[in-house]
Amino acid sequence: MTNNNDKLAGLSQAQLDAYWMPFTANRQFKKDPRMIVSAEGRYYTSADGRQIFDGLSGLWTCGAGHCHPKITEAVSKQLGEIDYSPAFQFGYPKAFQLAHKVTELMPEGLNRVFFTDSGSESVETALKIARAYWRKKGMASKTRFIGRAKGYHGVNFGGISVGGIVGNRALYGQGVETTHISHTMLAENRFVKGMPDEGAFLAEDLEAQIAIHDASNIAAVIVEPLAGSAGVIPPPKGYLQKLREICDKHNILLIFDEVITGFGRMGSYTGAEEFGVTPDMLTIAKQLTNGVVPMGAVVAKQEIYDTFMAEGGKEHMLELPHGYTYSGHPVACAAGLAALDLLVEEKLVDRVQSAAPQFQELLHSLKGAKYVTDIRNYGLAGAITIESAPGDPAVRPFEVMLKCWEKGFYVRAGGDTIQLGLPFTTEVQEMDDIINALGDSLAELD
Repeated sequence: MTNNNDKLAGLSQAQLDAYWMPFTANRQFKKDPRMIVSAEGRYYTSADGRQIFDGLSGLWTCGAGHCHPKITEAVSKQLGEIDYSPAFQFGYPKAFQLAHKVTELMPEGLNRVFFTDSGSESVETALKIARAYWRKKGMASKTRFIGRAKGYHGVNFGGISVGGIVGNRALYGQGVETTHISHTMLAENRFVKGMPDEGAFLAEDLEAQIAIHDASNIAAVIVEPLAGSAGVIPPPKGYLQKLREICDKHNILLIFDEVITGFGRMGSYTGAEEFGVTPDMLTIAKQLTNGVVPMGAVVAKQEIYDTFMAEGGKEHMLELPHGYTYSGHPVACAAGLAALDLLVEEKLVDRVQSAAPQFQELLHSLKGAKYVTDIRNYGLAGAITIESAPGDPAVRPFEVMLKCWEKGFYVRAGGDTIQLGLPFTTEVQEMDDIINALGDSLAELD
């Protein structure tokens, strides 16, 4: 029997108390800690010495596995070369190399990269660029954003404003001027494998919002190609194409938040590529460095960049007064270059494509399991919706997460869902094992 001292990883109570943990039930955690002390490949090692299969690739971040020697070597070498270089008015070569590498993996036309430190900062940056772009174009009234119910776009004020998850918004009051279109979950699409056939008509909700607010006041629409944090919601067939058509018709920018879908998880380098729709801007993070060093980016179309350059004033003036101390950080750039090289050289996107059908079948084998009301998947992302306990939709997924942890599997509880984001190199037996653990954990619920 594991005692609490084993779980503390040598921490004192004062050390445990000092850390205000993010997106964590701090009171519960500090009574029953779940400490991770090392990682290799597809597995974590817990403080009590157990091997834990990483069923979410970190936080959708580590598709190539943990502590990959090529990334570790690149970061170590970089630290011996230069630890920090100012990004304002001066440059470091690897930032330019990484920007070019990113554009090589983007859909045609997305070719200008602005580096940030996270997905949240990437969204904030894209929203600021959108508003500034219309001012540069002489249309300063275009300030409103349109997000989507159940959307997740990080935790900064812009992100929670365009986001559509009430638990991430309710506590903080008024945000940025935003309207939301409806989500794409329909009762008739429950237990559909991959992209649903029904639901493209939901894009017409955007026309209704434009009729209310007028296109002259709307800067951009932002959506995830596949909604991740709300519980893996694939787009209905034709839905993203309709959003693109409506945005083009009304002269509104379309932003794809690809912090989760970018660089492999969908079975393509981007969700835009996989679903056949190119936005005006695209946000990335997470898999950009394989989670090794915090980094994000906005990738914009040439015309957006050119507008800022043409309307930038005198040559020595800032075209976009925006950026972060750690934008294009040398160590993050080294990690990003190594991570993207790995993605290509080890054909990890192809491995996702090959593994996705087996994952789909195994995940959907949980249909009929206790309390399971829906299952959704695409690529190596999947989620199970669990029937709410009376008055508490979050408790059963939380209990399943804890039961899976005790069985040696890390999964994510998010709202009323359990979410999976398997490493890109996951073997079939590992898929089978984690699905069996989920099935057993569901069966053990009261």
